[in-house]
Amino acid sequence: MRLSNRVRAARHAYWRVWAIAILLLGGGVPAPRSVAQSSAPSRVVAIGDIHGDFDAFRGMLEHAGIIDAAGRWIAGATTLVIAGDFTDRGPKVRAVMDLLMDLEERATAGGHVVVLLGNHETMNLMGDGQDVRPAIYATFADEQSEQRRQGAYEAYVKLCATRSLQLPRPAPQIYQPVSQGDWMTAHPLGFVEYREAFGPQGRYGRWLRTKPALVRLGDTVFLHGGLHPDFSPRRLEDVNKQALGEIKRFDDFRRLMVDRKLMLPFFTLQEMLAVAQVEIEAGRSAARRDTAGDRAAPGELNPPDNPDPLGLEGLLRIGTWSIFNGNGPLWFRGFATWSAAEGTPQMAKLLQRYNVAHFVVGHTPLSTMRI
Repeated sequence: MRLSNRVRAARHAYWRVWAIAILLLGGGVPAPRSVAQSSAPSRVVAIGDIHGDFDAFRGMLEHAGIIDAAGRWIAGATTLVIAGDFTDRGPKVRAVMDLLMDLEERATAGGHVVVLLGNHETMNLMGDGQDVRPAIYATFADEQSEQRRQGAYEAYVKLCATRSLQLPRPAPQIYQPVSQGDWMTAHPLGFVEYREAFGPQGRYGRWLRTKPALVRLGDTVFLHGGLHPDFSPRRLEDVNKQALGEIKRFDDFRRLMVDRKLMLPFFTLQEMLAVAQVEIEAGRSAARRDTAGDRAAPGELNPPDNPDPLGLEGLLRIGTWSIFNGNGPLWFRGFATWSAAEGTPQMAKLLQRYNVAHFVVGHTPLSTMRI
C-alpha cells in the first residue's frame, strides 16, 4: 500500500533532536498563529525533529537562551518554532509535549511558541503507531491500565464474534480474534490510554488538532517537510486549511465507524483501513447476491441500496491526502534532496508564488544535522 511505503520511508531519520536554526530577523512581533505576517520577530529559534528526546531538547532550549535551568522563559520577544516531529521513537514524548504546552503558556515579554505538525504527529492522531516504542506507551500507563487492557481485549473478542455473524463466511481476517497473549504483546500497557490521549477528546489530541502545518513569519515560511511546486496551493493559508480539514475528515470517519460498531475506539489506522475494506466488500457482495436473487445466511446483514453507504472508499484513498502524500507539506523531501541545478528553478517558483525569501524545514536529516 502506498501509505505504508511512505511511512516506512521516514524510518531512517534519527529519533534524537538533530536540528536547530537561530534566525535574526528585523521587525516587530507577529501573532504566530496567522499564516500571513507582514513583519517578523526580532529573533526566531527553530527546532525540528525532537522525537521524544526530552533531555536533549531541554538542553537546546537552555543553550539557545529560551529557558533557564529552572525552566523559566528568559528569551524575551523571541519566537520559538517547533518544526514538527516531536513524537515517536524517543521514550519521553509525553514530557516533550507537556513542556511545549507549558512554554506556550509561560512565554512572556512578547515571546511566542509556534508548534507545527510533522508527519509523525498526524500519524499518531490517526492511529499509525509503528514508531511508538513500548517505553512511550509505558509513560501513559497507571494503576488501572491492566484492567483497561483486559477490558479492551474482551471488547475486541466480542466485536469479532458479532461481526463474524453479520458478514459472509469465513470471517475476514480483521474479525478473526488473535490469542490473548498475542493481543497483549501488540497492545502493551499504556496503549489504550495513549490512543485515547491522542483522540479528538484527549489531552494531546485536542491540542494537536489546533496546530498548523506551516507558519509565515515576515518573509520566512516554516514547515516540517516542504512544498512541492506542482502540488502546492496558490495560497499558503490553504496548506493549513487542507491539512486540518483532512484531520477532521478522518475523525468523522473514525466516529462513524465506531458508532456503527464496525470497530473499537483504540483500533489502529491499519485496522481501521482493513475494516473499511471489509465493509465495502461486504456491501458489494450483498448487492451482487441481491441482484442474483440469493438469500442471505442467517444473521447476515440485509443488502444495502448503496454498496458503500458510509463513503469508506474516501477513507481508503487516505494515501493521496496532503498529510500522508509523499509530495505533501509534511512529507516532501525535495528541499533537502534537490541538486543545485534542480532546486534553483523550483525554489524560484515557490518564492515568487508566495512572495517570501526563505523556507525553513526539518524532516530530512542532512550531514550537518541542521535544519
